[in-house]
Amino acid sequence: MKITNLTLYKVPPRWLFLKVDTDEGITGWGEPVIEGRADTVRTAVEEFKDWLIGKNPLRIEDIWQVMYRTGFYRGGPEVMSAISGIDQALWDIKGKYYQAPVYELLGGACRDTLKVYRWIGGDRPSDIKNSAIEAYNQGYSAIKMNGTEEMHYIDSFNKIQAVCDRVAAIRDALGMKLDIAVDFHGRVHKSMAKVLAKELDQFHLMFIEEPVLSQNNEALREIAHYTSTPIATGERMFSRWEFKNLLQDGYVDIIQPDLSHAGGISECKKIATMAEAYDVAVAPHCPLGPIALGACIQLDACTPNVFIQEQSLGIHYNKGGDLLDYLKDPSIYQYKDGFLDIMETAGLGVEINEDFVKRAAQSDVNWKNPIWRNFDGTVAEW
Repeated sequence: MKITNLTLYKVPPRWLFLKVDTDEGITGWGEPVIEGRADTVRTAVEEFKDWLIGKNPLRIEDIWQVMYRTGFYRGGPEVMSAISGIDQALWDIKGKYYQAPVYELLGGACRDTLKVYRWIGGDRPSDIKNSAIEAYNQGYSAIKMNGTEEMHYIDSFNKIQAVCDRVAAIRDALGMKLDIAVDFHGRVHKSMAKVLAKELDQFHLMFIEEPVLSQNNEALREIAHYTSTPIATGERMFSRWEFKNLLQDGYVDIIQPDLSHAGGISECKKIATMAEAYDVAVAPHCPLGPIALGACIQLDACTPNVFIQEQSLGIHYNKGGDLLDYLKDPSIYQYKDGFLDIMETAGLGVEINEDFVKRAAQSDVNWKNPIWRNFDGTVAEW
C-alpha cells in the first residue's frame, strides 16, 4: 500500500482537517492545527507532502522519525501539529487496514468507559452558576472554567476574590455533585498564581490548569507549596523531551498533551507511558474537532493513567461549526451520565462527512485569539 495524496480543508470554527488517500482505496483523517495558525500548519503539512507520497502508510514509526528528526531544526508548535495530524491519519488507515480500532493495535482496551468534562463560561467567565447547573442537568459530572480575565504581574485581590466567588456559587448550588477544574490559562504570573492557588484550595477542585505558562514550569515548585489541589499542565508542550524535565521535577499531578499538537497518537502514547512511571495522571487536551477527539479516545482506551477527557461540544469557540456537524454519525459522541462508551469501529472510529467538509471549507475562516491588555496598557496573556 502507498500514499497517493494529501488533501487539507480549513473549516469553521478554527479547525484544519487532513485526508490521506492510498492506492488501496483506504483513506485516513487527521486534524493538524494550531488554533489561530491554521495556514502556517497547512504549509508545514504541504512541506511533508512530496516526501510522503509513495510511502507505505503502515510504517508509522519510521515516517514519524523521518518527519521529526531529518529536518535538523525540529519541534515547535506548527511543525509538531503538522506531524500530529499526519500521524493521526496514518493510524486511521492502519486501523482500517487491519479492521480494528487503533487502541487494539496499541495493546487493547484497559477500560470500559471514559469520563469526559464540559466547558462552561467563556474567555471572560460569566453566568458560571447557571451554566454549571445546566451541565449537571445534562448529565455531566465534571466541568472546567476559565478562572480569570487579564492578570498583571501584581494585581488587585479583587480579581482573586471574583474567581473564588464564581466557584463558591457553583458549590452553593450543587455542593460536591460536580467535579470542578479551574483553568488559569497561563494568564496568571507566578506572584499571583500562588495567591489564587491558595485561595481556591478551600473548594476541593478536581485540578487547577496551567497555573503559569509552560515556559515558566519551574514556578510550579513554589506554587505546589501553596495548594493541595492537583496541578495540571502540558497543552503547550510538544514532545516527550519537553515533558521529560517536568516529570522529573515532580511538581505536576496531571499532564495534558494535545494529540493535535504534541506529535499525534504515536508521541502522546509515549508521553503518557513516561508519566505513568512518575505516578502522574493524563487528561488529554482537546478543545478541537471530531477527528482530534477520536484520536484522543483511541489513546484513552488503552492508557491506564488517563482519568478524564476534554471535549469541545458547545465550547465558546465553536461559532460556525461544532463537534458533531462534520460527522456522518453524530451518535458516536453521545455522553451518558458524563461518560462516553469506547468506540469499537475500525481506525479512529470517526466517519467524516466529506461533502459537508468541502462546503464548510468554502467559508472565510480566519480565527485569531484576542489581544488583551492590562489596566496600564501593557500586553496581557490571553
